[in-house]
Amino acid sequence: MNVSPDAYPAAVEEPSSVSGVSWGAIFAGAAGAAALSLILVLLGSGLGFSAMSPWANEGVSAKTIGISTVVWLAFTQIVASGLGGYLAGRLRVKWSNMHGDEVYFRDTAHGFLSWAIATLVAAVLIIGSVSGLVGSGVKAGASAVAGVAGTAAVAAGTAAGNTSGDQYGYFVDTLFRDDRPAAVSDDAARGVVVRIFTKTLANDGQLAPEDRNYLAQLVAQRTNLSQADAQARVDQVYGQAKQAVADAKLKAQQAAETAAKVAAMSALWTFVALLCGAFVASLAAIWGGRRRDAVTYVEARAYTTTSNIR
Repeated sequence: MNVSPDAYPAAVEEPSSVSGVSWGAIFAGAAGAAALSLILVLLGSGLGFSAMSPWANEGVSAKTIGISTVVWLAFTQIVASGLGGYLAGRLRVKWSNMHGDEVYFRDTAHGFLSWAIATLVAAVLIIGSVSGLVGSGVKAGASAVAGVAGTAAVAAGTAAGNTSGDQYGYFVDTLFRDDRPAAVSDDAARGVVVRIFTKTLANDGQLAPEDRNYLAQLVAQRTNLSQADAQARVDQVYGQAKQAVADAKLKAQQAAETAAKVAAMSALWTFVALLCGAFVASLAAIWGGRRRDAVTYVEARAYTTTSNIR
């Protein structure tokens, strides 16, 4: 005989004051996910360090290490989040007399909350180290681009014996210039040359005519070259120094651009891995919840044996 749905007995409603969230199961799942994530991250770090080599042309390449890191991060998220979601779904309380769609939603929410708490815990633990590494990389790139001329200035001060880094040494030297430079020590002459090179390279990069002539006189005085040959040598050496500074700036810019691209790609793939972890945690919670509802409870019955006394 077919029974009309209207004839079904009314389901027992849950009290409105009872929360649908099993926080104990959620925190248990989050703890399991965080612990497993830590173990897998340590394992991945060990495998990564073992694959690197301090010697040139040995060990795996940087590109291979980057791809392996992304793959291992995704694997870690999927496995750890799956475990956390399954624990949250399996350990939650059993919701009796509830529609299947509501159970499906609550299991999904439990898995997501477990993943969220585990992710927040992991972020709190590693945010300091990660931000320190990223900040150091950005600062290093910016310093490399902007500090080439400053490094040369420090070298100039050191070569001249001025450890205080006097930025006005070039202008002080011009006070004592003569058409026929007096014989000075090689260290003093090198200090004058370095200060002239430093000031010129830090500005427009073109030697002033008076600086060029003065350098040629210093070179001619110490090398027995003619004035024309000395000027040609000054132009050649200064051109080499200018090219070296340009190459250093270009390398610094390329390194900064590469670091920015790597940071962007790392953030993108981390986002994808976290999304995969949230999805797997929610899916695993549904599976764990269904296994939880399929449990058959064994009732212990007490049997009383009566003996007839005759």
